[in-house]
Amino acid sequence: QSEVRELITAYGELGEEGLWANLEKFLKKVIPVAEECGVRMAIHPDDPPYPIFGIPRIITSEENLDRFLSLYDSPANSLCLCTGSLGCAASNDVVKMVRKYSAMDRIAFMHIRNIKIMEDGSFEERAHLSSCGSLDVAEIVKALVDTGFDGYVRPDHGRNIWGEDAKPGYGLYDRALGGVYLCGLFEAVEKNK
Repeated sequence: QSEVRELITAYGELGEEGLWANLEKFLKKVIPVAEECGVRMAIHPDDPPYPIFGIPRIITSEENLDRFLSLYDSPANSLCLCTGSLGCAASNDVVKMVRKYSAMDRIAFMHIRNIKIMEDGSFEERAHLSSCGSLDVAEIVKALVDTGFDGYVRPDHGRNIWGEDAKPGYGLYDRALGGVYLCGLFEAVEKNK
């Protein structure tokens, strides 16, 4: 436990600007190689998108996603846009962010899940349906279709339901239901376009 505390302390002392400096140094080394190899790197947002245990977070908001993408402006430096991670902060307009970064062709991978933001600011993971949480999953899919997104999408996370004994947050049945729901949304939006 003392090693973990020391690591958390060191991470906290590095601060946000230290994290940005390290990330920029990393990108300047990695992205040119990714470009040469035809690979798109995709950063996942901090989950949750705010500091926890005194540890700073930087991939948290539209402003910070813009800053991240400008550190090395290349299609090889992209986003894994996770609606659940970014959606945990009520200040994030997830539909707007999806539309913006998809139109820029800077989303390499979509993680789509729904969360419910509680009155005290905490959140719960919920079923994927828009009606089950705080995110409008149908509008997220519409934003992707409207902007011509052709990258990878997966239903992210899943509750343990129907007596399933699975790793918490990765219930197979709930993720399967989420996948079917997303396929239905994509088909409906594409046919109505």
